[in-house]
Amino acid sequence: MKKQNMVPLQELNLADRFLFDEVMEDPQAHREILSIILGREIPPLKRVETEKEVRVSSLARSIRLDVFTMDENTDVYDTEMQKEWKKDLAKRSRYYQGIIDTGLLTPGVPDYNLLNNIYIILIMTFDLFGYGKYCYTFKPVCQEVPGCILEDGATRIFLNTRGRNDEEVSPELAEFLHYVENTTDETAQIANSERIHKIHDRVREVRQNEKVGVRYMLAWEEKYYAQEEARENGLAEGRAEKLTEQVKKKLAKGKTAEEIADALEEDVDTVRELISSLTQSPA
Repeated sequence: MKKQNMVPLQELNLADRFLFDEVMEDPQAHREILSIILGREIPPLKRVETEKEVRVSSLARSIRLDVFTMDENTDVYDTEMQKEWKKDLAKRSRYYQGIIDTGLLTPGVPDYNLLNNIYIILIMTFDLFGYGKYCYTFKPVCQEVPGCILEDGATRIFLNTRGRNDEEVSPELAEFLHYVENTTDETAQIANSERIHKIHDRVREVRQNEKVGVRYMLAWEEKYYAQEEARENGLAEGRAEKLTEQVKKKLAKGKTAEEIADALEEDVDTVRELISSLTQSPA
Protein backbone atom coordinates (compact mmCIF):
# COMPACT_ATOMS: atom_id res chain seq x y z
CA MET A 1 0.00 0.00 0.00
CA LYS A 2 1.45 3.37 -1.03
CA LYS A 3 0.83 5.43 2.05
CA GLN A 4 2.83 8.32 0.61
CA ASN A 5 -0.27 9.13 -1.44
CA MET A 6 -2.23 9.92 1.72
CA VAL A 7 -2.58 13.67 2.24
CA PRO A 8 -1.76 14.48 5.89
CA LEU A 9 -4.73 15.49 8.01
CA GLN A 10 -3.06 18.87 8.63
CA GLU A 11 -3.12 19.59 4.88
CA LEU A 12 -6.76 18.72 4.22
CA ASN A 13 -9.11 21.51 3.19
CA LEU A 14 -12.77 21.84 4.12
CA ALA A 15 -13.43 20.72 0.55
CA ASP A 16 -12.17 17.28 1.66
CA ARG A 17 -15.13 15.36 3.00
CA PHE A 18 -13.37 13.86 6.02
CA LEU A 19 -12.36 17.24 7.45
CA PHE A 20 -15.71 18.76 6.48
CA ASP A 21 -17.65 16.09 8.36
CA GLU A 22 -15.42 16.35 11.44
CA VAL A 23 -15.78 20.14 11.56
CA MET A 24 -19.53 20.02 10.96
CA GLU A 25 -20.03 17.57 13.83
CA ASP A 26 -19.48 20.52 16.13
CA PRO A 27 -22.91 22.24 16.40
CA GLN A 28 -21.43 25.72 16.81
CA ALA A 29 -19.09 25.49 13.80
CA HIS A 30 -21.94 23.92 11.83
CA ARG A 31 -24.23 26.77 12.81
CA GLU A 32 -21.64 29.37 11.78
CA ILE A 33 -21.30 27.79 8.33
CA LEU A 34 -25.07 27.65 7.79
CA SER A 35 -25.40 31.27 8.93
CA ILE A 36 -22.79 32.37 6.37
CA ILE A 37 -24.45 30.43 3.56
CA LEU A 38 -28.00 31.58 4.30
CA GLY A 39 -27.05 35.13 5.28
CA ARG A 40 -28.92 35.12 8.58
CA GLU A 41 -28.50 33.91 12.11
CA ILE A 42 -29.42 30.21 12.33
CA PRO A 43 -31.16 29.10 15.53
CA PRO A 44 -29.29 26.65 17.78
CA LEU A 45 -29.02 23.17 16.31
CA LYS A 46 -30.56 20.33 18.24
CA ARG A 47 -29.51 17.46 16.03
CA VAL A 48 -26.36 16.91 13.95
CA GLU A 49 -25.60 13.70 12.06
CA THR A 50 -22.77 12.99 9.62
CA GLU A 51 -22.71 10.19 7.05
CA LYS A 52 -26.40 9.62 7.77
CA GLU A 53 -27.88 6.75 5.77
CA VAL A 54 -31.54 7.13 4.84
CA ARG A 55 -33.68 4.37 3.32
CA VAL A 56 -37.45 4.51 3.01
CA SER A 57 -37.84 0.81 2.19
CA SER A 58 -35.76 -2.27 1.48
CA LEU A 59 -36.61 -1.93 -2.23
CA ALA A 60 -35.74 1.75 -2.58
CA ARG A 61 -32.26 3.09 -3.16
CA SER A 62 -30.72 4.44 0.02
CA ILE A 63 -28.84 7.73 0.29
CA ARG A 64 -25.92 8.76 2.49
CA LEU A 65 -26.08 12.37 3.60
CA ASP A 66 -22.82 14.16 4.37
CA VAL A 67 -24.22 16.33 7.14
CA PHE A 68 -27.85 16.32 8.28
CA THR A 69 -29.16 18.66 10.95
CA MET A 70 -32.27 20.29 12.37
CA ASP A 71 -32.51 23.57 14.26
CA GLU A 72 -34.70 24.31 17.25
CA ASN A 73 -37.40 25.67 14.89
CA THR A 74 -37.37 22.22 13.16
CA ASP A 75 -35.95 23.57 9.90
CA VAL A 76 -33.94 20.79 8.22
CA TYR A 77 -30.54 21.21 6.51
CA ASP A 78 -28.67 18.71 4.36
CA THR A 79 -25.20 20.01 3.50
CA GLU A 80 -23.10 18.13 0.95
CA MET A 81 -19.47 18.66 -0.04
CA GLN A 82 -18.71 17.87 -3.68
CA LYS A 83 -15.19 18.03 -5.14
CA GLU A 84 -15.80 15.93 -8.25
CA TRP A 85 -17.98 17.13 -11.11
CA LYS A 86 -20.90 14.81 -11.77
CA LYS A 87 -23.67 15.31 -14.27
CA ASP A 88 -26.41 14.03 -11.96
CA LEU A 89 -26.07 16.58 -9.13
CA ALA A 90 -29.26 18.51 -9.97
CA LYS A 91 -31.42 15.38 -9.99
CA ARG A 92 -29.52 13.96 -7.03
CA SER A 93 -30.55 17.02 -5.01
CA ARG A 94 -34.17 16.37 -6.03
CA TYR A 95 -33.93 12.72 -4.94
CA TYR A 96 -32.32 13.66 -1.63
CA GLN A 97 -35.10 16.13 -0.92
CA GLY A 98 -37.76 13.53 -1.71
CA ILE A 99 -36.19 10.87 0.50
CA ILE A 100 -35.73 13.29 3.41
CA ASP A 101 -39.33 14.55 3.04
CA THR A 102 -40.61 10.99 3.26
CA GLY A 103 -39.24 10.66 6.79
CA LEU A 104 -40.42 14.04 8.10
CA LEU A 105 -44.11 13.22 8.59
CA THR A 106 -45.13 10.45 10.94
CA PRO A 107 -47.69 7.90 9.65
CA GLY A 108 -51.26 9.07 10.00
CA VAL A 109 -50.50 12.81 9.93
CA PRO A 110 -53.04 14.26 7.44
CA ASP A 111 -51.70 17.85 7.20
CA TYR A 112 -48.87 18.32 4.70
CA ASN A 113 -48.41 21.86 5.99
CA LEU A 114 -46.61 20.24 8.91
CA LEU A 115 -43.71 19.36 6.61
CA ASN A 116 -40.52 21.01 7.82
CA ASN A 117 -38.78 23.71 5.83
CA ILE A 118 -35.84 22.03 4.13
CA TYR A 119 -32.56 23.30 2.67
CA ILE A 120 -30.50 21.09 0.38
CA ILE A 121 -27.04 22.69 0.12
CA LEU A 122 -24.26 21.49 -2.20
CA ILE A 123 -20.84 23.11 -1.78
CA MET A 124 -18.86 22.51 -4.97
CA THR A 125 -15.31 23.34 -6.06
CA PHE A 126 -16.55 23.98 -9.61
CA ASP A 127 -19.26 25.91 -11.41
CA LEU A 128 -22.03 23.42 -12.18
CA PHE A 129 -24.08 25.90 -14.23
CA GLY A 130 -21.32 27.94 -15.86
CA TYR A 131 -22.52 31.47 -15.07
CA GLY A 132 -19.64 32.42 -12.79
CA LYS A 133 -21.85 32.76 -9.69
CA TYR A 134 -20.83 31.89 -6.16
CA CYS A 135 -24.37 30.90 -5.29
CA TYR A 136 -27.32 29.46 -7.24
CA THR A 137 -30.55 29.34 -5.22
CA PHE A 138 -33.56 27.44 -6.56
CA LYS A 139 -37.20 27.70 -5.54
CA PRO A 140 -40.15 26.68 -7.76
CA VAL A 141 -41.49 29.68 -9.71
CA CYS A 142 -44.63 29.85 -11.85
CA GLN A 143 -43.74 30.12 -15.53
CA GLU A 144 -46.88 32.13 -16.32
CA VAL A 145 -46.43 34.49 -13.36
CA PRO A 146 -42.69 34.84 -12.64
CA GLY A 147 -43.31 36.64 -9.34
CA CYS A 148 -45.44 33.77 -8.05
CA ILE A 149 -43.24 31.46 -6.00
CA LEU A 150 -44.43 28.01 -4.94
CA GLU A 151 -44.04 28.33 -1.18
CA ASP A 152 -43.54 24.66 -0.42
CA GLY A 153 -40.76 25.23 2.12
CA ALA A 154 -38.04 23.64 -0.03
CA THR A 155 -34.87 25.45 -1.08
CA ARG A 156 -31.95 24.01 -3.02
CA ILE A 157 -28.65 25.89 -2.99
CA PHE A 158 -25.60 25.15 -5.16
CA LEU A 159 -22.43 26.95 -4.04
CA ASN A 160 -19.37 27.42 -6.25
CA THR A 161 -16.03 28.12 -4.56
CA ARG A 162 -14.74 29.67 -7.79
CA GLY A 163 -17.38 32.30 -8.35
CA ARG A 164 -16.56 35.69 -9.88
CA ASN A 165 -19.57 37.83 -8.90
CA ASP A 166 -18.14 39.29 -5.68
CA GLU A 167 -20.33 42.38 -5.98
CA GLU A 168 -23.52 40.26 -5.87
CA VAL A 169 -22.85 38.23 -2.71
CA SER A 170 -21.86 39.07 0.83
CA PRO A 171 -18.09 39.45 1.37
CA GLU A 172 -18.42 36.85 4.13
CA LEU A 173 -19.80 34.21 1.74
CA ALA A 174 -17.05 34.88 -0.81
CA GLU A 175 -14.41 34.66 1.95
CA PHE A 176 -15.87 31.42 3.23
CA LEU A 177 -15.95 29.78 -0.20
CA HIS A 178 -12.31 30.74 -0.79
CA TYR A 179 -11.50 29.32 2.64
CA VAL A 180 -13.21 26.01 1.75
CA GLU A 181 -10.57 25.38 -0.93
CA ASN A 182 -7.68 26.95 0.99
CA THR A 183 -8.21 26.03 4.62
CA THR A 184 -4.98 27.51 5.95
CA ASP A 185 -3.97 29.75 8.83
CA GLU A 186 -3.07 32.45 6.31
CA THR A 187 -6.48 32.39 4.61
CA ALA A 188 -8.26 32.48 7.96
CA GLN A 189 -6.11 35.37 9.23
CA ILE A 190 -6.86 37.66 6.29
CA ALA A 191 -10.60 36.95 6.49
CA ASN A 192 -12.67 39.77 7.99
CA SER A 193 -15.39 37.36 9.10
CA GLU A 194 -15.41 36.46 12.80
CA ARG A 195 -17.44 33.40 11.88
CA ILE A 196 -14.59 32.12 9.70
CA HIS A 197 -12.17 32.67 12.58
CA LYS A 198 -14.41 30.53 14.81
CA ILE A 199 -14.69 27.85 12.12
CA HIS A 200 -10.90 27.82 11.80
CA ASP A 201 -10.58 27.31 15.56
CA ARG A 202 -12.60 24.13 15.09
CA VAL A 203 -10.43 23.12 12.11
CA ARG A 204 -7.27 23.48 14.20
CA GLU A 205 -8.87 21.51 17.01
CA VAL A 206 -9.70 18.66 14.61
CA ARG A 207 -6.22 18.64 13.08
CA GLN A 208 -4.55 18.43 16.50
CA ASN A 209 -6.77 15.65 17.83
CA GLU A 210 -4.91 12.31 17.90
CA LYS A 211 -8.10 10.24 17.89
CA VAL A 212 -9.31 12.07 14.78
CA GLY A 213 -5.91 11.41 13.20
CA VAL A 214 -6.31 7.68 13.83
CA ARG A 215 -9.84 7.73 12.38
CA TYR A 216 -8.54 9.52 9.31
CA MET A 217 -5.78 6.98 8.73
CA LEU A 218 -8.20 4.07 9.16
CA ALA A 219 -10.73 5.69 6.82
CA TRP A 220 -8.03 6.29 4.23
CA GLU A 221 -6.77 2.72 4.45
CA GLU A 222 -10.31 1.34 4.18
CA LYS A 223 -10.93 3.43 1.06
CA TYR A 224 -7.56 2.40 -0.39
CA TYR A 225 -8.21 -1.33 0.12
CA ALA A 226 -11.72 -0.99 -1.31
CA GLN A 227 -10.31 0.69 -4.43
CA GLU A 228 -7.59 -1.93 -4.77
CA GLU A 229 -10.10 -4.75 -4.41
CA ALA A 230 -12.35 -3.17 -7.03
CA ARG A 231 -9.39 -2.72 -9.37
CA GLU A 232 -8.22 -6.30 -8.90
CA ASN A 233 -11.74 -7.66 -9.37
CA GLY A 234 -12.04 -5.60 -12.54
CA LEU A 235 -8.75 -6.94 -13.86
CA ALA A 236 -9.74 -10.50 -12.94
CA GLU A 237 -13.11 -10.14 -14.67
CA GLY A 238 -11.47 -8.67 -17.74
CA ARG A 239 -8.90 -11.47 -17.87
CA ALA A 240 -11.62 -14.11 -17.45
CA GLU A 241 -13.64 -12.63 -20.33
CA LYS A 242 -10.55 -12.53 -22.54
CA LEU A 243 -9.64 -16.14 -21.70
CA THR A 244 -13.19 -17.29 -22.42
CA GLU A 245 -13.11 -15.66 -25.85
CA GLN A 246 -9.73 -17.23 -26.63
CA VAL A 247 -10.92 -20.68 -25.60
CA LYS A 248 -14.12 -20.26 -27.61
CA LYS A 249 -12.17 -19.39 -30.79
CA LYS A 250 -9.73 -22.29 -30.45
CA LEU A 251 -12.55 -24.68 -29.60
CA ALA A 252 -14.27 -23.65 -32.84
CA LYS A 253 -11.10 -24.67 -34.69
CA GLY A 254 -11.35 -28.19 -33.26
CA LYS A 255 -8.57 -27.87 -30.70
CA THR A 256 -8.59 -30.17 -27.67
CA ALA A 257 -8.52 -28.92 -24.09
CA GLU A 258 -4.86 -29.97 -23.79
CA GLU A 259 -3.91 -28.14 -26.99
CA ILE A 260 -5.75 -25.01 -25.94
CA ALA A 261 -4.16 -25.05 -22.48
CA ASP A 262 -0.72 -25.47 -24.02
CA ALA A 263 -1.24 -22.67 -26.55
CA LEU A 264 -2.58 -20.23 -23.93
CA GLU A 265 -0.20 -21.38 -21.19
CA GLU A 266 -3.14 -22.04 -18.88
CA ASP A 267 -3.94 -24.84 -16.46
CA VAL A 268 -5.67 -27.64 -18.36
CA ASP A 269 -8.33 -28.09 -15.64
CA THR A 270 -9.25 -24.39 -15.93
CA VAL A 271 -9.62 -24.77 -19.69
CA ARG A 272 -11.74 -27.93 -19.28
CA GLU A 273 -14.09 -26.05 -16.89
CA LEU A 274 -14.44 -23.23 -19.40
CA ILE A 275 -15.15 -25.68 -22.24
CA SER A 276 -17.74 -27.41 -20.08
CA SER A 277 -19.54 -24.13 -19.28
CA LEU A 278 -19.40 -23.07 -22.95
CA THR A 279 -20.85 -26.33 -24.25
CA GLN A 280 -23.64 -26.26 -21.62
CA SER A 281 -24.53 -22.63 -22.35
CA PRO A 282 -27.39 -22.13 -24.87
CA ALA A 283 -25.57 -19.09 -26.31
